Amino acid sequence: MDNSGKEKEAELLMAEADKKIKSSKSFFGALFGGSSKLEEACDMYVRAANMYKMAKNWCAAGNAFSQAAHLHLHMQSKHDAATNLIDAGNAFKKADPQEAINCLNRAIEIYTDMGRFTIAAKHHITIAEIYETELVDIDKAIAHYEQAADYYKGEESTSSANKCLLKVATYAAQLEQYQKAIEIYEQVGTYAMDSTLLKYSAKDHFFKAALCHFCVDTLNAKLAVEKYEEMFPAFSDSRECKLLKKLLDACEEQNVDAYTDSVKEFDSISRLDQWLTTMLLRIKKTIQDDDNDLR
Repeated sequence: MDNSGKEKEAELLMAEADKKIKSSKSFFGALFGGSSKLEEACDMYVRAANMYKMAKNWCAAGNAFSQAAHLHLHMQSKHDAATNLIDAGNAFKKADPQEAINCLNRAIEIYTDMGRFTIAAKHHITIAEIYETELVDIDKAIAHYEQAADYYKGEESTSSANKCLLKVATYAAQLEQYQKAIEIYEQVGTYAMDSTLLKYSAKDHFFKAALCHFCVDTLNAKLAVEKYEEMFPAFSDSRECKLLKKLLDACEEQNVDAYTDSVKEFDSISRLDQWLTTMLLRIKKTIQDDDNDLR
């Protein structure tokens, strides 16, 4: 389908909107309904942005939405301005990730100013996802997930906050910030074990916390497993806890084969994801290194 016609229509609407703004600034324009002309210009910018979207010209769409946002702010329509900035961010996401983040940050400032923290949190997650996938800046992704979690906590949305914190823990562990990851997994695990709906997931959080302890040292891991069994007796019967105990024994005996067999056996029933595989390989490497040191 030829969308060049849509782009031409959009360009005409943009030019028409610019004219409306100029005429609203003139003396007679201001006298005869300057603000209604600005509203009409806003409408035209949004219509133009949607035309550009149909033509898949994402940068032009983002710019048009940004123009509408700028006008809405000028007219003190904060909510409309924030909506335009989110639309601009979504358009830029497809062509210019950094500009998308700039628009979303400006929208977040408006929402926090209005006390709309849940919406602000949602958009912090969007920014974090752009940093994860498009710009690959994990430290900045972590910062935005943490900010989202803070806003959710302030609004008593604990489960939403925990989802963000688990993202932080995943990355913290990958970056070898084990203490930070452990604190989050223990906090979320404790919250889950007291909830009828989430109880089953508590074992996964304690399992991950124990693996992070393991990466620090074996004694830490042993004490952590004992602590989790005491806190959450159901953990003792889980396959995750049984695996941890087998791995601890293998480490104490410096037995790499026993370690590998235990992991394989676990993986044959519950597939290990990328994160678990990474952590288990790090722990295995410490046994191999210790073994080489002894030789």
